[in-house]
Amino acid sequence: MAAAAGPWPELEAAARERRRELSLSGAAVAERVAAGGGRLPEALLALPLLQSLELSGCAALRELGPGVAAALPALHTLVLSRNALGPAGLGEGLGGPLPALRLLDLSGNGLEALPAALGGTGGGAGDAAPAFPQLRSLNLSANRLRELGPGLARAAPQLQELLLSGNRLRALPGGLLAPDGPPAPFPLLSRLDAADNEVAELGADIAALPALKSLDVANNQLRELPAALADCPRLKEANFKGNQLRDKRLEKMVNGCQTKAILEYLRAGGRGKGKAETGREDVRKKKREKQQKKDGGDGEQDEVEEASKLLVKVLHVSENPAPLVVKVRPGVKDVRAFIVCCVLKGVNLKPGNALKRFLTMQTKLHEDICEKRTVATIATHDLQLVKAPLTYDVQPPDELKITPLGRKEIKAKDLLRQLQLEAEEQRKQKKRQNVSGLHRYLQLLDGKDSYPCLVDAEGAVISFPPITNSEKTKIRKETRDLFLEVTSDTSLQICKDVMDTLILKIAELNRSALENKEGSGSDMESDALCGPGNLNLPLVVEQVRVVDMDGNLKVLYPSKTDLATVASLLTVIR
Repeated sequence: MAAAAGPWPELEAAARERRRELSLSGAAVAERVAAGGGRLPEALLALPLLQSLELSGCAALRELGPGVAAALPALHTLVLSRNALGPAGLGEGLGGPLPALRLLDLSGNGLEALPAALGGTGGGAGDAAPAFPQLRSLNLSANRLRELGPGLARAAPQLQELLLSGNRLRALPGGLLAPDGPPAPFPLLSRLDAADNEVAELGADIAALPALKSLDVANNQLRELPAALADCPRLKEANFKGNQLRDKRLEKMVNGCQTKAILEYLRAGGRGKGKAETGREDVRKKKREKQQKKDGGDGEQDEVEEASKLLVKVLHVSENPAPLVVKVRPGVKDVRAFIVCCVLKGVNLKPGNALKRFLTMQTKLHEDICEKRTVATIATHDLQLVKAPLTYDVQPPDELKITPLGRKEIKAKDLLRQLQLEAEEQRKQKKRQNVSGLHRYLQLLDGKDSYPCLVDAEGAVISFPPITNSEKTKIRKETRDLFLEVTSDTSLQICKDVMDTLILKIAELNRSALENKEGSGSDMESDALCGPGNLNLPLVVEQVRVVDMDGNLKVLYPSKTDLATVASLLTVIR
């Protein structure tokens, strides 16, 4: 691999801090890539712990170069969007297997062809082991692809989401489901997006995708829709708009009716249905019922399960006019190194005892998943009272001052002394041999010369993990928007797992408050949330960037792979 000219401070910092996530962007990065021959820098190969890599918007990046897959075996997220990668630049697949890869984004590269392992039309992988056995999401949107091959089904048997919009495809599924491909391809593929292509043929073999729930073929050149679409046992959402269909009644339906009505129309054969079509429909119906029975449930049950899921919508940093940023000072590395933050909007704490249940939920999480705060600590704040930007810092015990919840302003060392006395008194009163949970997490700061704290733009400490929050940003019944933080001295992944669970629990409480209609009717009416149609309005999760003092990204939450631990109970709109 050609060496890139000039230093790469981002890579030096990543190696020094043993980072798991890395994001590279900007004009300076593009200049260094260009100077290095349009390849990734050699220093990247010295980061074997890297799990998430993003390099986007770099017109100078033409190829990955050899050895990337072998050097980064732990990668589960690889985002290479809006670059200038050509098919040769991707190597055979990505230069080798990536057994942990779950998300691959190659959108916006102008690709006209792909390696066979990524859906190209070249020779398949035969009986070789899958190159991407864990791959769940593949984004090939905004390229120039004209056709696809069966190799992807072999290379990524666990694929759930395939995004192909904005290409030049002429048939779908086309070569993806070629006869010489693997048997029962894509058993888990639930989303297929091929809008804004040149698709003139939607094949009946689309029904061979047993898990397909969402299909988007809007703005193509379709003249007909196959009746076999009605045989897709799990299809719930379909977008056929922007196609000049011969059946004008069907064309009106696709522009104004729900998917269920469209599928029923196709199932009935459209206008002019005769006896022969009736017979074919009976055969399709039996086949559909057999498939649903095999899958362990019918379509109605799937609808109930989907409707019962909680909803959250992610607002990306790029879509947010005023994203919140947390800067991290180097000193926290030796005290409490890991922090993950996000903003959650649309919470309703007004009804009945909703606030009390919210605080109880947080306490239970501290006891259970946080193991009495010994592995992680949660802090929740009223966003309207948070003065950004924020800094995650360390301060000496006799200098750190905070106004703890329910107390007056006090120095950290004095607060800990008070809490230790209270904990010991509690132990004596309950006549226990062991110290209480309260006392257990106080020990986490023993021997520390400095204590961690989150400081706002006014210099006030709003969080002192793992001990307490500040009265300044205390949550009240009127609070609608939250700033959430999770810190740990154990690992970044624990922070993310705890945050995933915290968001799920808040979403559950929000749903419960609305369903039970607690509190006064006037409160509910003022929030316009009375009707049953509003019970599943999504909470909005805004991404928050955690950066070092030079602005280099350390953590972005939620990233594309976050919230996966609660995916069975939570529908995430990204």
